[in-house]
Amino acid sequence: MGGQYYNLFGQKVASQYLAMGVLGSLFGGVYLASGGSSKTPATPPINASSSDEADFIKKFLETSESTEKQAPAAAPAKH
Repeated sequence: MGGQYYNLFGQKVASQYLAMGVLGSLFGGVYLASGGSSKTPATPPINASSSDEADFIKKFLETSESTEKQAPAAAPAKH
């Protein structure tokens, strides 16, 4: 099975090996670029004057998030 050969750095390299190298580099680069850590959105700091107030705010946020997940916002009325 004869094919096209290229001279790279004094070595004969078949064209199919060049194609596999290019595709491997492309997909490997995409894989590495798309990876990484997924950061969770940071919540703003709670500036409470007492620990009771901070606990109340935390509980309120937890309950509002859980009810928001259970009942998503209603769709806007169509005119």
